[in-house]
Amino acid sequence: MTDTRQVAVVTGGTRGVGAGIARGFLAAGARVVICARRPPEVPVEAGGATAQFRPLDLRDARATRTFFRQVAADHGSVDALVNNAGGTPFGLLAETAPARQAKIIELNLLAPLHASLAAYDVMRAQRSGGSITMIGSVSGTRPSPGSGAYGAAKAGLENLARTMAVEWAPAVRVNTVVLGLARTESAHLHYGDEEGVARVAATVPLGRLADPADVGDACVFLASDRARYISGAALHLHGGGERPAFLDAAPVNH
Repeated sequence: MTDTRQVAVVTGGTRGVGAGIARGFLAAGARVVICARRPPEVPVEAGGATAQFRPLDLRDARATRTFFRQVAADHGSVDALVNNAGGTPFGLLAETAPARQAKIIELNLLAPLHASLAAYDVMRAQRSGGSITMIGSVSGTRPSPGSGAYGAAKAGLENLARTMAVEWAPAVRVNTVVLGLARTESAHLHYGDEEGVARVAATVPLGRLADPADVGDACVFLASDRARYISGAALHLHGGGERPAFLDAAPVNH
């Protein structure tokens, strides 16, 4: 995506991975609109450009539809959507209230559904169509103790993307970036201090956590013409995955 006419929307693009994605699109020459319930603490900038912030509660389907129509009216199109907004606190299933679990699923599955439907209404009317990218998680591909509802939502999100890719072709391509462990300003909440972050990073075959810029590069690629025949795919961005625990338990030295 290098055409300055391209317009990209990044949900939850005010910080962390979302801000990294927004910077990736800005650096590629796109006009970027980021949305969240609260504005960024500092402007999201790259390549001499700044992302435009618009407030939005993605759990409100009507407000989300209005948001995308307004972005298209103001900028002329919506060419790419990255459904990044989401997350979860740590909590074992039996110790988490059902209402809390429902909110986690709402944020991580229903909100991207609302945004995708609203974006599709705009994209399908465009001659160039559009691209939608879901930010999934390895939590949706394996057991996810401490984040069970989140993992279930991310698994559903990947399946939803594959279905959209079939139903909305050829006008709109839909893919998923399956993200592994990432380093953001809130990494300490999950991994502890710097020593804890280093220990976790050492479990990744490539030897480090993902940087938000890594995610941004992947999303820009999937939205670009270089990925024009990629739809319904899941790009695993996890640095090689997780070392199987049995290798460390086995008596043979691996």
